[in-house]
Amino acid sequence: MSTQERIERHLEREFTPSYLDVEDESAGHRGGAGAESHFRVVLVSEAFEGLPLIKRHRAVNACLADELAAGVHALALHTYTQQEWQDRAASARPSPACAGKS
Repeated sequence: MSTQERIERHLEREFTPSYLDVEDESAGHRGGAGAESHFRVVLVSEAFEGLPLIKRHRAVNACLADELAAGVHALALHTYTQQEWQDRAASARPSPACAGKS
């Protein structure tokens, strides 16, 4: 099972998302394609209702602690409640270009 698939499974189990998109962005970073080291996560869940951004990110990081310990270097997290997602017209900002890619 790929790292991306493990991330998706953990997030689905923990947050029961109404929308989940996990994108492997490793190709745009120093490790290159196949490194499975950089991921962008867009996660919409009512579990985030009433939580500030820092607590949402801490919850996701705790959920993915094993993946972070096993080589995931970076997570670009976009965490929303259903209402916030609707207010954003169901879109999240793209990740910026990596400054460290050679």
